[in-house]
Amino acid sequence: MACKWINICPLRRFEQQGKLDLRWKKEYCESENNWKNCRRYELEEKSIPHGNLLPDGTQIDGKDKND
Repeated sequence: MACKWINICPLRRFEQQGKLDLRWKKEYCESENNWKNCRRYELEEKSIPHGNLLPDGTQIDGKDKND
């Protein structure tokens, strides 16, 4: 089962712009269980703003495709 937010997650925009590697989507969003460890998911479920946060909790700068 993938994350319920997969289709509307703002990370998709960064992927489309070529600013974010697809590995994040594969490792977290599309995974069977690892989406539960996504920091964005955890904060979203608590209605806490999370801005440009990667699934591991680091901030997106939008510059390095491999980060």
